[in-house]
Amino acid sequence: QVQLGESGGGLVQAGDSLRLSCAGSGRTFSDYAVGWFRQAPGKEREFVATISWHGISTHYADSVRGRFTISRDNAKNTVYLQMNSLKPEDTAVYYCAAEILASIGTFDWEYGTWGQGTQVTVAS
Repeated sequence: QVQLGESGGGLVQAGDSLRLSCAGSGRTFSDYAVGWFRQAPGKEREFVATISWHGISTHYADSVRGRFTISRDNAKNTVYLQMNSLKPEDTAVYYCAAEILASIGTFDWEYGTWGQGTQVTVAS
């Protein structure tokens, strides 16, 4: 079983950038696909981005495509979410999740391991 920990959240202004990190420990993190999800107050958790275990395949939600970039450094057991041109509607708790998948996963039920989340707040 892999353990996950997110970091990098904070309070920023609209148009700013943040980079979230998802650090994995325990089992071989490079075997796992990773997804980023977010949950805003009063809303359901939603998919943001995913990357395959080898980093070749990625997929984004329409709401973030072109602004967010997911990447991974398996030597550092870390997946990143670079968030540019942030908008107030990006405000949420961001979670990373991991699972051994053939490629990528866009549904939360596909993932068995979750981090504790990191708060991102974008002020207008």
